[in-house]
Amino acid sequence: MAGGWARDGAVSEQIEASISDELKRLKARPAPQGESLTHCAECEEEIPQARRDAIPGVKLCIDCMQERDTAHQARSGINRRGSKDSQLK
Repeated sequence: MAGGWARDGAVSEQIEASISDELKRLKARPAPQGESLTHCAECEEEIPQARRDAIPGVKLCIDCMQERDTAHQARSGINRRGSKDSQLK
């Protein structure tokens, strides 16, 4: 149920398009390549063998990778697909 001038299903289409865009962005990230390190490049902690096997070319331990991922999540709060009214508020 859409309100205002939007047609029925418009909100669902916006959500699906946003999810699709995010998946494309994640898939476009370059994957690690080359030889995996035995110790983290940032904190020198040992990288478990299971992680090195799962992600060829891994350079960071899980903790350092999570810190790096959360540091780059700053995004604008604007819904690009929203109506003009929702962007002007």
